[in-house]
Amino acid sequence: MSVFGKLFGGGGKGGKGPSAQEAIQKLRETEEMLTKKQEFLEKKIDQELITAKKNGTKNKRAALQALKRKKRYEKQLTQIDGTLSTIEFQREALENANTNTEVLKNMGFAAKAMKAAHENMDIDKVDDLMQDITEQQELAQEISDAISKPVGFGDEFDEDELLAELDELEQEELDKNLLEIGGTENVPLPNVPSTSLPSRPVFSAKKEDEDEHAMEDLQRWAMEAN
Repeated sequence: MSVFGKLFGGGGKGGKGPSAQEAIQKLRETEEMLTKKQEFLEKKIDQELITAKKNGTKNKRAALQALKRKKRYEKQLTQIDGTLSTIEFQREALENANTNTEVLKNMGFAAKAMKAAHENMDIDKVDDLMQDITEQQELAQEISDAISKPVGFGDEFDEDELLAELDELEQEELDKNLLEIGGTENVPLPNVPSTSLPSRPVFSAKKEDEDEHAMEDLQRWAMEAN
């Protein structure tokens, strides 16, 4: 069995492959294990470095052995770094694939729900329904208009007939006024007063002669005075 087969719990050829979630979980566990291995190797490298320094002048052989072990640990550490990078890449790819799978699954679920909602509906039924709604709205408006009109104020009469009758009444009134104005020409004059007017005073001939003689005397006096 391969290493990945062991990690993911794979079996024989006929075995069912792991799910994305199971694979992601296994990769995370492997990352955790390798991270701990890194920490262990880093500590071992530090210890071997201390040993090499300690025996550098006293025991050269022990110092060289410590440096060799240090090199092996460093090589393992480098390999683990590469493995962790590969696993991290694979885990992120699986997480993205799992996200896309969930998104597509939910979209498919929503599409099925929409299809089920529209299963008993078609465009003709929708058009008929909208037409019925429009007719009911128009009927409601007509009812509202009818209710808002005053009741018993001559709705049973023809407005044109009423206007014609009104014109006749106005014409009759106009004719009547004209007749009254024309009739004033035949109004009888007031009666002549029965009492006689005062007569002009009549002066006697004697009075006139006296006045004439007086005028002549006045003129004569005026001439003598000049």
